[in-house]
Amino acid sequence: MRPPILLRRLGTALAFFLAAGAAHGADLVVIVSAKSAVTALRPDQVAAIFLGQTARFPDGVEAVPLDQRLGSPLRDAFYERVTSKTPALLKAHWSKLVFTGRGQPPAEIRDSAAVRRRVADDPDAIGYIERGAVDASVRVVLVVQ
Repeated sequence: MRPPILLRRLGTALAFFLAAGAAHGADLVVIVSAKSAVTALRPDQVAAIFLGQTARFPDGVEAVPLDQRLGSPLRDAFYERVTSKTPALLKAHWSKLVFTGRGQPPAEIRDSAAVRRRVADDPDAIGYIERGAVDASVRVVLVVQ
């Protein structure tokens, strides 16, 4: 016998909030390729790259930001902590830049493992993942608080 619809919906909502809470409390790190010359970045530098305010690392080399998928609790936590933007504010930010022709949002990658692989293969790439997904192919340049 299936539980009543209200209980099923409450269970789905609870699972969502537990996942969001886990990502919100997770150790997030910003990474670059181990081949990159970048060794550390400040939160404001990372925010500028991910918000399209700059397309370069501090040393002048092109920076190619890679996002987690839209709706990911990890993505929401990253933007909240680094840029102080909610998903709605972030959408408005990018809508304005795209409409005025001043920028395009970062490419979306499906999960932390895929972000790590793409960043490892491209010295110009920058992404964010859970600390537990880091390996020797990438370098942590910022621990997100």
